[in-house]
This record gives sequence, C-alpha cells and structure tokens, in this order.
Amino acid sequence: MFEVREDEPMYALLKAVETDQKNIYGNDIDLVKNSGQPKGVSLRINGDEGVGDNPDRYKQHGFHFTADNCIGCHACEAACSEKNDLPPHLSFRSVGYVEGGTYPNFTRMNISMACNHCDDPVCLKGCPTAAYTKHPEYGAVLQDPDICFGCGYCTWVCPYNAPQLDPVEGHVQKCNMCVDRLEVGLKPACVAACVGNALDFGVIETTPENREQKKTSIPGFPDPSISKPNIRFQQTKSMPREFTRTDSEPIKYHRKDSNGEYKPVVDKNKIKNRQWNLAKLSSRENPLVIFTLTTQAAIGAFLIVFLGGLFGIESLQILTESNVYVPFLFSLIGLQAFVLFLSTQHLGKPMRFYRGFNNLRHSPLSREALGVAMFLNGLIAVAVLSSLDHGFLNWIEAGAIFNIVSSIVPWLESSMLESYMPVATKTFAFFTVISGLLGLYYMVSIYRIKARPFWDHWQVATSFFGTMLSLGGILIGIVCIPLALISGISLAGLLNNLAGVIAFGLLLEAIGHIFHAHDLQKNSGEGSASYHLLTSQYGNTYITRNIVLGLSIIAIFILASVQLPEAWQGLILWSVLAGIILLTSLVSRALFYVMVIPTTMPGAFFWKNKGFEEHARETGLAKLPQVGVLPCSH
Repeated sequence: MFEVREDEPMYALLKAVETDQKNIYGNDIDLVKNSGQPKGVSLRINGDEGVGDNPDRYKQHGFHFTADNCIGCHACEAACSEKNDLPPHLSFRSVGYVEGGTYPNFTRMNISMACNHCDDPVCLKGCPTAAYTKHPEYGAVLQDPDICFGCGYCTWVCPYNAPQLDPVEGHVQKCNMCVDRLEVGLKPACVAACVGNALDFGVIETTPENREQKKTSIPGFPDPSISKPNIRFQQTKSMPREFTRTDSEPIKYHRKDSNGEYKPVVDKNKIKNRQWNLAKLSSRENPLVIFTLTTQAAIGAFLIVFLGGLFGIESLQILTESNVYVPFLFSLIGLQAFVLFLSTQHLGKPMRFYRGFNNLRHSPLSREALGVAMFLNGLIAVAVLSSLDHGFLNWIEAGAIFNIVSSIVPWLESSMLESYMPVATKTFAFFTVISGLLGLYYMVSIYRIKARPFWDHWQVATSFFGTMLSLGGILIGIVCIPLALISGISLAGLLNNLAGVIAFGLLLEAIGHIFHAHDLQKNSGEGSASYHLLTSQYGNTYITRNIVLGLSIIAIFILASVQLPEAWQGLILWSVLAGIILLTSLVSRALFYVMVIPTTMPGAFFWKNKGFEEHARETGLAKLPQVGVLPCSH
C-alpha cells in the first residue's frame, strides 16, 4: 500500500462528508448499493491484498476545479508525471488555457484536466481489447497497458484527451485516479500539489470548503453529455464574451446570452488562404487508409460478382462459370490477407492483434474485426469449393480433402460430396456476403464518434458503401479482364455492366460529400472548423477532388454508352479512368483522416499544440527530450 508520511498536511487528506444519493446525471453515487457487486475486494495495488478503510470507498469520486484560483504553475502536471514516472512526451494531467477580452481587460483562464472517470466511459466501450474497467471502488476507470495493443481508438473517442498513446512503448496509459493514495485516505498527487488551491477531490456532487459552485462545464470543456464526466467546476469572476485558444486549432468559444454557456465556434482568424498541402496528407493513419479502401473494394468485388451471377446478369454469369473465377477469388484472398496484416502494423504492439476480439459486447472495432475475419474465411471456403467444382483440384479430391471429410463424416461417399458441392459453395457465398456487409457496417460505426464531429455524419456510410461499389467494380476489371485475355474468354459485356455499378458508387459518395459540406457549414464547432480547414489548408486539393469526382461520373456514363471500334481502345480508356478513380479515392480517404478536429481540451502555446509539434519536428527542437515532442510523428 502507499506509504503515508507522518507530517502529511491536512489539505492532502480525504474527508468523510455527507453526500447525495444521486449525481447530476441521475445515477447512483453509491456504486454497489443496487448493483449486487461485492464489497471488500482488494484492488491489488502493487500486489498488495490489503483493502482500504475509506468509508466512501464505494462511492463515485471526482475532481473539482476552481478556474478562478488556477495560476497556471503546472505543479499538478509535475506531481502527476513524477508519481507515475512519465516520459516527457506524456502527461496524464495537462494545463491549457484560453484567452479573451481586450487591453486593459484582458483575461486568461487556465484549465487543468486529466481523466474524468466518467459515468459512461466511452473509452471502455470503444476499446477492442477490454483493457478498461470501471471499478466500484471510487468509480475509477482504470486501464491496463499490459492488455492494450496500442490501436489508439480510445484516444479517438475520449473528448478530453485523457488516454495517452505512447508510441515508444506501443500502448496507451492514462490517469488512474491515484487509487493507491485513495486507499490510505490521501487525495490524488495532483490535488495535493496544487499551489493555488484550484484542484480538489472527493465524492462527486459534494462542494469543497470555500466553494459555492459545482458546474458541469466551463469555456473550452467539451459537451458533458458525451460521457457524463465526473468533474465539477467553479468560475465566478466576470468573463469576456469570447475566448480564443492559444494552440493551433481554429476554435474559439462564444457565450450565448440566453443561458450564459460557452459554445465552440470557428475562429476564422486562424483560417488561411487555399493551399495544396499534399505532403500533409500522409499521416499515422496511412495503414488505415489502405486497409479501409482495399477491404471495401474486396467486399464490393465479391458482392457484385456473386449477386450478379445469382440474378442472371449474363457477363457476370460467364465470369463465375469460367476458369477466371477461381484465380479471381484467390486474388481477393491474397489482397484481403495482405491489408489485414498491414492493419496490424498500425498497432503499437502488432503481435497482440488477436486481442482485438476481446470486447465484442461493446466495441465496434472488435465487431468490425470479426466481420472482416469471417469474410476472409468465407472467401477461402468459397475459393476451395469452387476449385473443386471447376476441376482445379480434381487430383486432390480423391486424396487428402476427401480423406479429411470422410474421417469426420464416415458415411459420406465421394459421389455424395460431389453432389453437395454446389449447395455448399452457395451457402458459404451467402455467409461471405453477409459477413462482409456486417464488417462494413461496423467499420462505419467505428467513425460515428461524438468526440469527432467531422466524422459523426451519415456521409461516412455513403462514402464507405459508395467506395465498396466503385472500387469493387474496378477491382473486378483489374483482376478479371487480364485473366480473361490470357485465357481467351470473351467478357465483352463485363465493362458495360460494371460501369453502372461504378457510377452508382461514385454518385453515392458524391451525394454524401454534398450534404456533409452543407451540414458542416450550417453548424458550428469542431465539425465546422474541420470544414473550413478543408476548404483552406487543403482547399486546392479538396476542390480538385470534387471536380475529378464529378468528371469521373460523367466519363463513366459516356464510355458505357459509346461503342468503340476496337476493344483495346476501350480497355485503355477504362484503365486510365480506373487509375483516376483510384487516386481520387486515395486522396479522399487521406483527407478523411487528416482533417478531423476532436473535441479535446485547449492546449498551451508550447504544450498539447499540434502546430508547435509540427514546428518542433521541422526545426529540430523535437530532438531535445525536455520539449516533450517526439522527433517522428506518430
């Protein structure tokens, strides 16, 4: 257990006080009263089996921050980092600030923020490895780095930037509420170190001494309805109508006269003229760009071929009955297996990839991984059965495969196996289609994040399903047409049939972009700020993408309706158009990742500031450990 000093000051000690039954969200403050969970369970801190004797041990605790008192000394940061032995590039607690007013009435308000141990922890629900647990002891949301495989999804869904992805260690860590100190009656280290008496801690909804407010928000604090955070605020001094951030995010906070609350709006002073910034399209999410596009293409290609053949589209029936079909299936398998491997390289600890299925109950990431894995296994089954059906594996049929099957089902004869082959193939094909669509549905769900308003729009679905159709159709052409030419099989009608599917997919994506842009312009906050950056910092790239997308839709329809005199002419034109569509999709998906602005807490000029981090890497400052910026972007 944590060792208590003999001269521990009174302000560092927890005090037992009367508490409310319910918190402001209507939830029980006593976390085991109606839950049936046992009391007296040890938290096994540092392997110690002891149990603390705090009378409020099973009540939800939280921080209280008095903005009026914070002097921005960063003592809370230093105490937290020292206690948790953190490297310079990580900080469980951060002090940022916002500024407002004009001389001489210029105001700077500091904000000290760590994990808020929420009532509805979105990090817990999002984590695919189930590394998070909300404990009935103090209501602490604890994360186990030894379970984490470093996907960073919890850092996406948390609106407060509490989970910290450490690219050096390859896993996430976060504030643990100093439960070791709580067990022996001490407040967290950051609270005990606070010079200005701005931070306090106790059972939630209790008002500390010499305090009169316990508000749930403050300028710069994200919408508390996202996760129901357990932090309360006091700010009584008169404040200006607007606050600006000192970091590079183009956000400021405007006070509404109706209720006095501050809401995020776009800070147009930070919006620059239109630029290209093609180099900045590359990001840590590059493996996800390739993975999402390729997976959607593979799902779409199989879906188009299978359903086209099933519903009697002649060119697709010819394809499924030809010798091209089996190599096509194995090409999809190889492609999907490669991008699945590539996606694991996005993890901080790739060898722990199998833990991605640990949280199927809550995490859309776990469900997407399962759906894509089932899609790949279904493809393998369909490919093997189709190989037998098309005669590719006749030499094996009487050997190893039949011996394996007959050992499992002794009464099954070779002739029976042959008669059941078409039914089994079609059954696995249906399974593969359903698995692929489920995987794609949960892929969309991954990005519908309230903490990232730019993504939280139905346009994600039109983009992903549109790409499934457009790139799926292109993938069929890339794989099947060369194989058909080599095999001497006529697939004259295939390009025309694929044209409609590709055009519909592009049109679906374009419609989503139009409504997405309209809704972002109409709204305010981080989503609108993302749109303004999109049309300025990446404005030339964005406009070019839109023009090329529109022209591609028109060109597809023209080529589908024009009969060219030579087949090779059509093949060349289709190849050029396919290359343009692929490049456009790559740029679109890269913009999708780099443009998102999260609803995170304000940073400082040199700390938690994306702009300063880029400057430090460009100038070499990042080579100094004390700067707190890693040399390589992560």
